[in-house]
Amino acid sequence: MRRISPLPLLAFFLFSVFLGCTDEEATPTPPPRRPNVVFILADDLGYSDLGCMGSDFYETPNIDALAAMGATFVNGYANCQVCSPSRASLLTGQFATAHGITDWIGARAGTDWTSAGRHDMLLPAQYVRALPDSLTVLSEAFRGAGYRTFFAGKWHLGGQDSWPTDHGFEVNVGGYDSGSPRGGFFDPYDNPNLPDRRPGENLSLRLARETADFITQHRDTSFFAYLSFYAVHAPIQSTREKWDKYRKKAIARGIEDQGFAMERVLPYKLYQDQPVYGGLVEQMDDAVGIVLDTLRAQGLLENTIIVFTSDNGGVVSGDGYATNLRPLRGGKGYQWEGGIKVPYIIYAPGTTVGGSRPEATVTGADLYPTLLDLAGLPLRPEVHHDGTSLAGVIAGDSLPQRELVWHYPHYGNQGGEPSSILRRGEWKLIHYYEDGRNELYHLASDPGEASDLSGKETERAATMYASLLDHLNRRQARLPTSDPTYSAAARQRVRDRYRDELMPWLEAQRKARYEADWEPNADWWGSQPD
Repeated sequence: MRRISPLPLLAFFLFSVFLGCTDEEATPTPPPRRPNVVFILADDLGYSDLGCMGSDFYETPNIDALAAMGATFVNGYANCQVCSPSRASLLTGQFATAHGITDWIGARAGTDWTSAGRHDMLLPAQYVRALPDSLTVLSEAFRGAGYRTFFAGKWHLGGQDSWPTDHGFEVNVGGYDSGSPRGGFFDPYDNPNLPDRRPGENLSLRLARETADFITQHRDTSFFAYLSFYAVHAPIQSTREKWDKYRKKAIARGIEDQGFAMERVLPYKLYQDQPVYGGLVEQMDDAVGIVLDTLRAQGLLENTIIVFTSDNGGVVSGDGYATNLRPLRGGKGYQWEGGIKVPYIIYAPGTTVGGSRPEATVTGADLYPTLLDLAGLPLRPEVHHDGTSLAGVIAGDSLPQRELVWHYPHYGNQGGEPSSILRRGEWKLIHYYEDGRNELYHLASDPGEASDLSGKETERAATMYASLLDHLNRRQARLPTSDPTYSAAARQRVRDRYRDELMPWLEAQRKARYEADWEPNADWWGSQPD
């Protein structure tokens, strides 16, 4: 009998096994790519400056569409009433008492305050003037996980040794020391990290297009893109066309006889009726639309987490006297809700319930752990120790009550006072450093902070103040000191001028903007080049 070699039988067996395999068994499916992240940060955009947040004057269809896809936190807060501290908190997951940046970088402190002709009772505290390089910030965490990282727009977290590329961003378009657009909102920009391209080009649109280009170029990789607008910070500028649109809208609604009233220090704006500011807000919304359209066109929307928020409240006093945030009191620079409460939107495909409005009280410090969690990356609690992941909250879970702290031992250019804040549940305590008094508000029943309850709720005020002091002492927070040269009479003369001279001038400027032939200059800040 002829013997049969075992090799053909073995080959036949292996071939049969191969034929019985599915493609999936033969070639394992690679794990899904990690989600992309697009972080959009507005500058000085107030809580109610969006259509989705209640404005019936400003038009923001693109941001409203994002809110309809994602979760809009109705109790979303920045971590300070001015920009640099909040921006540091977004990248570190820490309160200002931890990272030490307690004022906008460049603000005067100590005796330098009086050298600028200030007449205040206290000398503002010293503060850290650059994002600490000892911390692994949000961008570095994503870059360390293999993400391509990109930054565009306003930085304001330190000088040349502390620019975005020193903190984990591979690309930096337009970020440097300045907290405002030195060249205004139209090319030429006067920005060392943003080459001029076309006279009259809008800054917000330029930054969005740069972001869109990065997204397109890296569509096949996981990326972390941080679009940080200079808008809607002063100078308040727009095009003739957008100004005219909002001028007509304001006239159709009816122009109030009085547009300003006095707060404790400065006049504040009573209405959302500034037509140039309306155009500036809409131009930023147009820019957000460019980014969203690019994500859709590249097929990336279903694999991209998007955050939209602001670094502090809108400007009701000082700067450009741009908006009103009713029913909230105050705005940028102030210790009241208008200074720290902001739009706060998260879109996470497959997790967020579109159009949901969670009521959990959250801050910018929560976004560091939230984005790591949503991206499936390890948390870094040793860094973002003041933040809590909101991944469960946007899926419908509750958030345990916690205490939140704000520390601003400075005078705001907009009229705010040196103070620290503690929020516990629906209660908010403000401690003032000039005279040591406390104010206590029940925000659920009094969102406008009209009724100070510290005299009635004495035990609650005392326990909250003790908790605030404990936090400040544990963090060794810096405090303002007395100014030995303080003159109450000199201070009062300044404040009298604010009431008697500044407020009438603001009223005249306000009414002039509604005139059909009003022109700020010959070429609308360079938006209409020859």
